[in-house]
Amino acid sequence: MSDSNTVQAVVIERSFDAPIELIWRLWTDPEHFSAWYGPEGASIPVAQMDVRVGGHRRVCMEVQTPNGAMQMWFSGEYREVVENQLLVYTEFMSDKDGNVPGGQTLPPGHPETTEVRVEFEDLGNGTRMVMTHIGIPADSPGAAGWEMAFAKLTAYVAAQTDR
Repeated sequence: MSDSNTVQAVVIERSFDAPIELIWRLWTDPEHFSAWYGPEGASIPVAQMDVRVGGHRRVCMEVQTPNGAMQMWFSGEYREVVENQLLVYTEFMSDKDGNVPGGQTLPPGHPETTEVRVEFEDLGNGTRMVMTHIGIPADSPGAAGWEMAFAKLTAYVAAQTDR
């Protein structure tokens, strides 16, 4: 990475009244991940996760637009996996096969590949989670998408713990 003063990142911290094992599972189990990931109104028809160092991930996010459904594919590789403690993966926009599509145009200054780092801390009676998405400006649509996803995550955690 470049000088830390120029690296853009979204950093979001949340605390949950839920065991760390559950919060970890919500990030690493495709069925759970699909239930909360993405901004409000988005669905996740595909979530493939090989959660191990060197394992690949591929996620399809579908959103409704005035012109109909639009699919966005994201692929990446797990870089660090420490169960119930740390999850680090790369992410890039891809086609449905996980390849970088030709002619892709990203906003100026947006890296082709970003990194998502999720730290988990057991608070005894709950879990603290800090997500850092490096390469995404804090005032970007991507940041707003994460905020909406974490609102969905909070509701999903509450539903899981009320069972």
